[in-house]
Amino acid sequence: MKFEINLSSEELEKRTHKDYLIKKPMLDKEAKEYEQLESADKEALKHLVKAANYANLIYMKQDNELNLPFLDYLNEEIKNGNKDAELTKVLFDAQLGIIGIDSESKKVILLKGAKELDGKAFYPSDLSKEELQSVLKQMLKNGEKDEVQKILSQRTIVKRNSGKLKAIDYTDEFKEEFNKIADELELAAKCSSNADFNEYLILQAKALRENNPMLDAQADKKWAQLQDTPLEFTISREQYADLLTGSVIEDEELKILLEKNNIMPISKDSIGIRVGIVNKNGTNDLLKIKNYLPLMAENMPLKDKYEQNISSDDDNLQTMVDVDIVSLRGDEGSYRGGITIAQNLPNNDKLSLTIGGGRRNVYHRQVRTSNSPEAIERRKKRLDATLKQEFHKFYNPEADHWFTIGHENVHSLGPKSGTEALGKYKNIIEENKADMGSLALLDCLKEVNAYSKEQVKQILVTFGANAFLKAKPELSQAHRVRSVMQTYFFIQEGVIKVDDNGMIDLDIDKMIPAARKMLTEIIEVQLSQDFARGEKYVNDYFKWTKEFDVMASKLKTIDKALNGMIVTPLADYLINEPY
Repeated sequence: MKFEINLSSEELEKRTHKDYLIKKPMLDKEAKEYEQLESADKEALKHLVKAANYANLIYMKQDNELNLPFLDYLNEEIKNGNKDAELTKVLFDAQLGIIGIDSESKKVILLKGAKELDGKAFYPSDLSKEELQSVLKQMLKNGEKDEVQKILSQRTIVKRNSGKLKAIDYTDEFKEEFNKIADELELAAKCSSNADFNEYLILQAKALRENNPMLDAQADKKWAQLQDTPLEFTISREQYADLLTGSVIEDEELKILLEKNNIMPISKDSIGIRVGIVNKNGTNDLLKIKNYLPLMAENMPLKDKYEQNISSDDDNLQTMVDVDIVSLRGDEGSYRGGITIAQNLPNNDKLSLTIGGGRRNVYHRQVRTSNSPEAIERRKKRLDATLKQEFHKFYNPEADHWFTIGHENVHSLGPKSGTEALGKYKNIIEENKADMGSLALLDCLKEVNAYSKEQVKQILVTFGANAFLKAKPELSQAHRVRSVMQTYFFIQEGVIKVDDNGMIDLDIDKMIPAARKMLTEIIEVQLSQDFARGEKYVNDYFKWTKEFDVMASKLKTIDKALNGMIVTPLADYLINEPY
């Protein structure tokens, strides 16, 4: 295939300018957090960083079959002095692929003629939704239940096979990369000072080498128990990218056949890796909130109608750590309009939760903290232009972190299973649940002094001040779609208003009751396990009104940034330093 750069020289110059491409620096090589590590853990960290780098290759292979060939093309063009290729590679490295999306929800397509596919590279590029449904129906009628189960599992790449489809397990498809990661994990386990962490690394290495989901489960279970370790290493497996697998339940005949064969379609996992140093002070602050998890579970709406990961009298299956980030690679490090600030894993589809495993929250300090003069000035400009002056005293960037803590904890609350039936709307609805739960439970947390009255106001105002986006997102952007849904709901409830001057006005007293109302609706949808109801729910609230247009226009004027890129000075230093 002949490659051609899609963006003009002018557009490339603009998108790579510092005002439009914001750098997100992770831990520096001279950071005190690194200097304070024991020498054994510094040595282990080198191996973990090296392991993480292989995730980029896996992620790019999962994302688009043209990613790596196009990268080779860019590198050759750069050698020949092609300036456009050089700038294109900057954007490619930032979004980790030929197709990304910016903060204004515009597609950034670096290769001319390239198209984004619902099935990414998890499925053949020429496979349509309709053909997938047709082939699966025929395979089930032919009694090929086991193969269909593999095709619709979260850990396989699907390929054509004589008019049918076949599934290849990740351990086979990415054998070379998985083995290299496993090699580094085993070397790190020989160095690291923490026995618990070393046990996890060995379990994870073994899981990467063998086609055995139970090995993944055992590694996940051990990872979720880690609390007092100096280092953090995570292989994340999340499913936001794959929109094709969930579409199979849209065909009624196929849905019935899947139910008869007891097959639940589970979207494909995108592979990412996080490496970091556990911050003890930040972690201790998080653990104070952990004491209130049973209380939060007890105050969830409709709690008697479902089982949740955290019970009202036992929270032993939840750990949490605050982490100074050394490296984010693969799905973790692909900057496509945003980057993850925290995670609650493993997700409900993972086998570890069925063998007594728990969940673990990891918070990304370097992603959430932006106290540079430029960041402070951007925040001030935004507030002055969008939020009524009377609320400025309650705005607190740290309150966004408090809100995120609630968000991640609520992922462990609510229905524990069955949400896969919501198909492509599952992630949108789950993220919406986590947000509304974070707000809805503030009253009960305030009553036990987990947060002061002042802090609750700060959380509510900071949430409201950040309610609007620069552009209407696409349905594939689960986190942003749910943001529009919440804001639209709050506008209808009279919680958020945009006055004649285009300024946000908030009715703080209404916010928590409104959040609880929406949370209850969300849980009812999840409990229904009904795709059509989930689709209707999203469509009812995913509406872009004149208020959104007014605020989007302002935000675009205030903030030029279109995208960002991860910068990892400590990781780069470690990977280049001889062992």
